[in-house]
Amino acid sequence: QVQLVESGGGLVQAGESLRLSCAASGSIFMVQFMAYYRQSPGKQRALVATVTSDGSTNYADSVKGRFTISRDSAENTAYLQMNSLRPGDTAVYYCNARLRIFGTSPWRDYWGQGTQVTVSS
Repeated sequence: QVQLVESGGGLVQAGESLRLSCAASGSIFMVQFMAYYRQSPGKQRALVATVTSDGSTNYADSVKGRFTISRDSAENTAYLQMNSLRPGDTAVYYCNARLRIFGTSPWRDYWGQGTQVTVSS
């Protein structure tokens, strides 16, 4: 069984920083990519950033230059460093991983439990 455990959310003031972590554990053969999404009340879940197995990254326009996603492949852990936070970044942040549990299994998406990030003005 695969689990994604998130940590690092909290309440900060505008301009401050937070670092989120997402650790994938269990029977994992290979991880294709890890990502963070976020969801605010009344809005759809939106992609924030992704990091692939070779370290390539992609960001939503709204966070480019402020957020950095990284990955420790040996530990199947992803990190989201969030700098210069704004009130508009307030949301529940969800970790996502696409992985295989053995060599011939299909790729499947797994999700973390979500962590609240609140940025006050």
